[in-house]
Amino acid sequence: MTSQEVKKLNLPDKPGVYFFKQGREVVYIGKATSLHDRVRSYFVGDIGETRGPKIGAMLEQTNKLEWQATDSVLEALLLETELIKKYQPKYNSREKDDKSYWHVVISKEDFPRILMLRAKDLSAISYQLSAIHGPFPSSKELKEALKIIRKIFPYRDKCLPRAGSRGKPCFNRQLGLCPGVCTSEISKTDYAKTVRNLKLFFQGKKGAVVQNLEREMKRLAKAREFERAAKIRNQIFALNHIRDVALIGKSVQRTHLKKGPKGESFGRESRIEAYDIAHTGGKEVVGVMTVVVAGEPAKGEYRKFKIKEDRNDDVVNLREIISRRLGHPEWPAPSLVVVDGGRAQLRAATGHLAETGVAWPVVAVVKDERHRVRQILGDKSTVKNLEADIILANAEAHRFGLKWHQARRAHFGRGRNLV
Repeated sequence: MTSQEVKKLNLPDKPGVYFFKQGREVVYIGKATSLHDRVRSYFVGDIGETRGPKIGAMLEQTNKLEWQATDSVLEALLLETELIKKYQPKYNSREKDDKSYWHVVISKEDFPRILMLRAKDLSAISYQLSAIHGPFPSSKELKEALKIIRKIFPYRDKCLPRAGSRGKPCFNRQLGLCPGVCTSEISKTDYAKTVRNLKLFFQGKKGAVVQNLEREMKRLAKAREFERAAKIRNQIFALNHIRDVALIGKSVQRTHLKKGPKGESFGRESRIEAYDIAHTGGKEVVGVMTVVVAGEPAKGEYRKFKIKEDRNDDVVNLREIISRRLGHPEWPAPSLVVVDGGRAQLRAATGHLAETGVAWPVVAVVKDERHRVRQILGDKSTVKNLEADIILANAEAHRFGLKWHQARRAHFGRGRNLV
């Protein structure tokens, strides 16, 4: 497909899942906070120059685009995972194979547990499972999703069921996040209904969940159990008005490749990407990208770049890294870009982004001879609000870059003097 063909599509400014297809074959599935913005981001600039070989090959094969809008980012996240599992697209290979990714499992018990587990740990559990949902690449994203889901459907994770007399409530029961499995406040039958709805919701079938709840609410109202009917009415309302602002902030931020997040207010949930270069006198040049989300390193999103040509020019090397990063519009868009260096690096990053139609804000971290932060160049209000996160992201990029470069040089037997 071409950018002109995409522009003619009536892509909605809504969350959802999109499909790149070659004829009837689905070659890639992605999720978006805005289908309109995310899909168009693939076609910004010259694909041959700004896209990596994998994305370029995918776009060359794509001759059809489809999408499915959802009511929330949370639903898009769950639906994407289920559809990747169903269609096994060849350009979603990491989602299929990576053993460090996370799953939501539901145990096969009278009062099933709902837990997060890594793929590599699934074979080591001692209990049977009735359902496995995933994989989910980001643990933070999944944890945030489960927080939202658990407020709507309280469930058991670790507390022990108690029959007959009431036991001591677990911590989650005190918070309203456990339905009272540990205190005999919910029957096996009623808890089974909750688990059934949870399974449907994780399969991306919110409509079926709402229908189940509406039937149950009417049954309870007819039986004059008005208090229980009111609780289900509240669940239906919550499902139809999911508040997933935190989920958007942490890991699926909206992509503004043309307008950029200019004027956006920066907070503790910003996504910051930091770039750094490591080399020895212009030899064995490598670059890295690190990510800080909500003030915490998101190490699963760190990336390495082997610079294609050895050169002792950090400005040119930086431009290459940024160009190759732009070849991955499937990665969440940053609220801020951090580069290591002075005004030359700041101008290079800002200029190159602008040339490709991207307006992500950029700051540069200036160091002294002992590699301590001396100054941060860029928008003063941005620096003031995010100074600690900027320094953390920059330090992580320097550490990550040196570690990888040192490992490469040790492997090739070229010493340990690093720049």
